[in-house]
Amino acid sequence: MKIGFDAKRLYNNFTGLGNYSRFVVDALDKFYPENKYFLFTPKITSNPETLSFLNAENIDTILPPAWVPTVKLGSAWRRFRIGHQAARIGVDIYHGLSQELPYSVPGNIRTLVTIHDLIFIRYPHLYSPIDAAIYKAKVKHACRVADKIISISEQTAQDLVDLLGVDRTKIQIINQGCHSNFRLPFSPQQLSEIKLKYKLPDEFILNVGTIESRKNTLLIAKALNILKGKTTLPLVLIGRGTAYLNEIKHYARENGLEDRIIYIHNIQFKDLPGIYRLAKVFVYPSLFEGFGIPIVEAITCNVPVITSTGSCFGEAAGPHSIYVDPVDAEALAHQLQHVLQDEEVRDNMISKSKLYIQKFQPDVIARNLQEAYGSVLKN
Repeated sequence: MKIGFDAKRLYNNFTGLGNYSRFVVDALDKFYPENKYFLFTPKITSNPETLSFLNAENIDTILPPAWVPTVKLGSAWRRFRIGHQAARIGVDIYHGLSQELPYSVPGNIRTLVTIHDLIFIRYPHLYSPIDAAIYKAKVKHACRVADKIISISEQTAQDLVDLLGVDRTKIQIINQGCHSNFRLPFSPQQLSEIKLKYKLPDEFILNVGTIESRKNTLLIAKALNILKGKTTLPLVLIGRGTAYLNEIKHYARENGLEDRIIYIHNIQFKDLPGIYRLAKVFVYPSLFEGFGIPIVEAITCNVPVITSTGSCFGEAAGPHSIYVDPVDAEALAHQLQHVLQDEEVRDNMISKSKLYIQKFQPDVIARNLQEAYGSVLKN
């Protein structure tokens, strides 16, 4: 098969959607080298994460005509011309990896789109009205024209049905996996260097992700306040800060927790798996996610997880993680104390959760995608 991908985020985004795009293409290229892969992007940002795709024997990167970036028509090229360029190459399958498809694709090319979440519909106040309207229009178009929709979770699949009226038979759930860096071993010396580099405490509770109201990080601070006198472990926050971070800092000042909450906003991605491995427990009290990839990252790095009830969290964390109501600070405090005090509980959570996340390994996801491509060609 000749498979084309919307690779704008693969080459230019180095967080969520970019990581997903690189994971998918890398896994397919590794396990199905008989295919030919074409990455369509309006530009390429120089980054170590993208070098392997530029140098791969079985991957071609397709840029627009030279005049397009000059007059800043990259978006128009992605929306209206990629399909015709893909047809000239002879692409069989075109896969939109980030919730959108071109507005013009010749009928002989089968199309798939990955939908990650509909948070802009569930929580529109987190977006500007214009952005929310654009995202919704793109998703509705993609779901209408796609031959198959790939949903990264059962939660997102149900949202597509409930919020956009998508036919459930058109949706296939294929979960996402985490970056290969999280599966690398770290020596004691490497971990010691990372600890020193970021001035990390000997033991700590970890939370990773954008620090915004939907992520509900303030709940952890409230649990720490409840646990005063029972544990002195600090909370390490890693992620891009928003105005919500000021709420957390204000709460910490008001409750004498300033020295218990450590915010690190500038880390090297290669160090993040080591920081996970240094943590005692990972707490992810988010109100809603499309999948919750930091949960999988934590388990991969041998860290027990406490997360929220509801949404997709059970899909990501499995039956051997701990779940609390995301508005119940008392419950979180109780479970934190339980996990922190009992090494046997932590070890059991880790070992059984690692078995659960085997379903998120690259070979499994690549096989599921290959079968999805075959099914749309057959039909």
